Amino acid sequence: MQYFITGATGFIGKRLVARLLEREGARIFFLVRQRDPERLQALYDFWGCDDTRATPVVGDLTQDMLGVSAADRRKLGKKTTHFFHVAAVYDLSADAERQLQVNVEGTRQAVRFAEAIGAKHFHLFSSIAAAGLYEGVFREDMFEQAEGLDHPYFRTKHDSEGIVRNECRIPWRVYRPAIVVGDSRTGEMDKIDGPYYFFKLIQKLRRLLPAWMPAIGIEGGRINLVPVDYVVDAVDHIAHLKGEDGRCFHLVDPRPRRVGDVLNIFARAGHAPQMSVRVNAALLGFIPKYMRKALLALTPVRRVRDVLMKELGLPDDILSFVNYPTRFDSRETERVLKGTRIAVPPLEDYAWRLWDYWERCLDPDLFIDRSLGGRVKGQVVVVTGASSGIGKAVALRLAEAGAIVVTMARGKPALDAAASEFEALGLKLHTYEADLADLAQVDAVAQQILHDHGPVAILINNAGRSIRRAIENSYERFHDFERTMQLNYFGALRLNLNLLPAMAERRTGHIINISSIGVLTNAPRFSAYVASKAALDAWTRCAASEFADRGIHFTTINMPLVKTPMIAPTALYDQAPTLTPEEAADMVCEAIVHRPTRMATRLGITGEVLHALMPRVAQAVMNTSFRMFGESQAAASGEKTAPTRDQLALQNWMRGIHF
Repeated sequence: MQYFITGATGFIGKRLVARLLEREGARIFFLVRQRDPERLQALYDFWGCDDTRATPVVGDLTQDMLGVSAADRRKLGKKTTHFFHVAAVYDLSADAERQLQVNVEGTRQAVRFAEAIGAKHFHLFSSIAAAGLYEGVFREDMFEQAEGLDHPYFRTKHDSEGIVRNECRIPWRVYRPAIVVGDSRTGEMDKIDGPYYFFKLIQKLRRLLPAWMPAIGIEGGRINLVPVDYVVDAVDHIAHLKGEDGRCFHLVDPRPRRVGDVLNIFARAGHAPQMSVRVNAALLGFIPKYMRKALLALTPVRRVRDVLMKELGLPDDILSFVNYPTRFDSRETERVLKGTRIAVPPLEDYAWRLWDYWERCLDPDLFIDRSLGGRVKGQVVVVTGASSGIGKAVALRLAEAGAIVVTMARGKPALDAAASEFEALGLKLHTYEADLADLAQVDAVAQQILHDHGPVAILINNAGRSIRRAIENSYERFHDFERTMQLNYFGALRLNLNLLPAMAERRTGHIINISSIGVLTNAPRFSAYVASKAALDAWTRCAASEFADRGIHFTTINMPLVKTPMIAPTALYDQAPTLTPEEAADMVCEAIVHRPTRMATRLGITGEVLHALMPRVAQAVMNTSFRMFGESQAAASGEKTAPTRDQLALQNWMRGIHF
């Protein structure tokens, strides 16, 4: 048999060609815009053949007679048994004019071309979108009954099918696939579409929350998904049956699932929290359409919506289809496939393959230069307190990535030692001596840095002071609170205010504040430390809102317990599980690369949620740790004792909590 195929280089078309080539004596001609040897060779490798069985024909879907030369038309002769028109714009966000040109006019030219070469059968790949937003069950013999065709994709798929039905003079068959996802056996897919738009949201939830924690999601209407291998197998079978001309076949899942169920299936596949509490999106349907449009036209609403959609990685129109109202009858398809093994597999059986392939090959983050070097090379980065601990580990990573690293600390010997260590590694660390608790010194050193190095691209407020002491032991020690606030809050704030003007003028910059997990968990014995960090966190949130339109990013890192000289006086922490400075530096570098609003461990977020939802329970948990673990040697007198079994158990269970 001789076949002619448009869209053979696309995701579905490429697999259809491979399937047809399995038939004995099959000869394929396929439309291409130009002869690209490299791309053609990739196709032949996929198909396992050469141009003797699959021959490219140069043309253009939007031109008269597909832009195929008369000489090439003569080569085809009158031998084409089946003409498959697969090519189309399958993109909800595509330009309306482009969709009209390709989907509608392209179909018209395909029909004329098929007639000109004497094709015996014309096969159109339509879509369930041809039904529009029909409310109810849409049968395979229905066409004119389509409703809600306002969206360009829906309209053009409906109109292109109308051309075949009304203008095609050779026997035809129409196939309406549902939303086509990847291969159920390999997970392979070529683009982000349909449920894939929500994968980034699921991934974000996984990074924020433990898998066992319930999340809030949406219910929505029923969404119909089919794997590409089912579509190809079904079309190959139906196309070669006798007596089925003039019919339409719904290639759909006869058991469609609601949007919320589909998202939960993929959440399980991605080891993310499942959306146990679902809000029915149909509840918003009572708002008249004209009122919704008027509301979205308001500048504040539009800006918030745009930011939200960008943050979630969703296209503008996707939420319009959450309450998809149409269900599809597929009795004709079930009839012709009866007795075969061609059937839609349950989504649960292959969802993990789709997720795995997306995360390895399609995740948009994979195609963005998000390396540390890409962010900081040649940029001025200020890291406070880089003479030791977290700051030193971060500075080392930044210098290795090509940044101009600047630090300040009050101890000149420690600064000189750090600079020498960097020099021995072939790196440069620019050091400035300053006590960050002295606001006058902060002003002076900030201006000197701007004079010596120019505008600062990234500021990392790492320097800090921690005091572990119960409030009942602090009645006569008000200075503990003053000196902690002076460095952790006022010092960092003063530095921010010195460097922000240049960032605002350049409309770019990033300020990272190293906070504490204790702010989320309200850790006992750290009232002075947590209060100072909480103050900086609150200021950061306000600043982020004010500078959101100035290109300046703010990140708060609620750092868990790190093994640094700051915690060395507390013997209790010798037994506590802690991060190394290098592991903490990884978190800071991740913040530089991805620019999140906040970074926190899952345990920290869990503590914050617990305090919000069940404060009494959270207080009881923290009070238990408070009573179980006494004061450090620096805060109270007494002999050093080995930790008890209960202490060790709780320390390991609550990893990284400041006791």
